Amino acid sequence: MNIANRLTIIRILLVPVFLLFIYLDIPFNYLYAVIVFVIASITDLYDGKLARKYGIVTNFGKFLDPLADKILVISAMIAFIGLSLANPITVILVVTREFVVSGVRLVAASGSGKVIDANWWGKMKTTIQIIVIISILVFMEFARAMNIEGLTKAVIMGANVGMWLVAVVTVISGATYIVQNKELFNDIK
Repeated sequence: MNIANRLTIIRILLVPVFLLFIYLDIPFNYLYAVIVFVIASITDLYDGKLARKYGIVTNFGKFLDPLADKILVISAMIAFIGLSLANPITVILVVTREFVVSGVRLVAASGSGKVIDANWWGKMKTTIQIIVIISILVFMEFARAMNIEGLTKAVIMGANVGMWLVAVVTVISGATYIVQNKELFNDIK
């Protein structure tokens, strides 16, 4: 197994650690969760770069890398529902987009063997998702450290607004993805 695929697997293995820190009732749990999430996100930056740089791109990596991204981000969003940091509708929109885009990729791969890369909107979506998740955790840790009830409520409200932003950008990225690949639907009767 090459280094790029190992990084992708590490990202998946970090998800339970990340979730453990979110739910642990210990000092600085959100800070620890942020650290784990950032490390996992960094593996996402480097696995693809290393694979391309050293010519070690594999079908396993092409399959697992986007799946690992989805597992990491969606796990955080689902955890946020339980902490009142995300409205379930925002998470449903994100999950729906991911299923639809994965389905389009599957149709393309099975029909013509075509691998559809992420477009600009897809990259923007991922960047915004990561920034919002990290920001929410940092602000929650800050609010807890300041021990001001009104501040915590403001952070929770801000987190929900941030998650709506994520949902909107995610839906737009999914729509552009479908439009850019509409030829895949020509055979549907």
